[in-house]
Amino acid sequence: MVITSSQNPKIKLVRALLGRAKERREAGMFVIEGVRLAEEAETRDWRFRFALYDDSLNERGRSLVERLSSRGVEVEEVSENLMKSLSDTETPQGLLAVLEISSQPISSLLNFVLIPDQIRDPGNLGTLLRTAAAAGVQAVLIPPETTDAFAPKVLRAGMGAHFRLPINSMTWEEIEQLSQSANLQIYLADMHGKSCWETDLRQPLALMIGGEAEGASAEARKLATQKISIPMSGNVESLNAGVAGSVLMFEVVRQRTTALP
Repeated sequence: MVITSSQNPKIKLVRALLGRAKERREAGMFVIEGVRLAEEAETRDWRFRFALYDDSLNERGRSLVERLSSRGVEVEEVSENLMKSLSDTETPQGLLAVLEISSQPISSLLNFVLIPDQIRDPGNLGTLLRTAAAAGVQAVLIPPETTDAFAPKVLRAGMGAHFRLPINSMTWEEIEQLSQSANLQIYLADMHGKSCWETDLRQPLALMIGGEAEGASAEARKLATQKISIPMSGNVESLNAGVAGSVLMFEVVRQRTTALP
């Protein structure tokens, strides 16, 4: 039977999870949209609560739906109009899934951590997460004032990064305890800091990237052991958080994979 009513309990749950971070936190669930993200989640054994699809779903998506169903995931068809009303994209792919938020284990041998502080723009946070996964970051620690990592726009911009590395929301006290136990140097991106090209980033560290509008919080500045900057020419004063964090993460990679004098 095809679901056509917006009052269906699953439809109402999806709307709530898509719309509010509080609902996601309290339910311990989030929504992913599209075949690629669903494939990433399936490949890495994330727990699906249920999946919804419509008649527009392509062959690749239908194969995925069959695999999910064979694994015992509840899968239901919805009308195309209803799917479009749920979708957060201009061109829906015909597939939504509700997953459980999972706290992936953090390595006991940390040497590369990202702390996105007061990042409010979902696109910037998603970019940072995607770059972190590509750069081999071992964990991302989300402080209280950063936007919800499992919001729809962050998930889209992350392009599957959520399923490849631990992303944990923490208090500043928890972040400090973890950093101290792992003996991490904490480098805060700051335009007045020491050049990242002249800073030894081969030691165990955490990179803190401040927010777009207000910069780093007082808690972040208190925790930082050193400030580092990205040398820039011309009249440009700063880069957006997503770009700045990406440059710094790959400077860490460069230093750790290149023989330095």
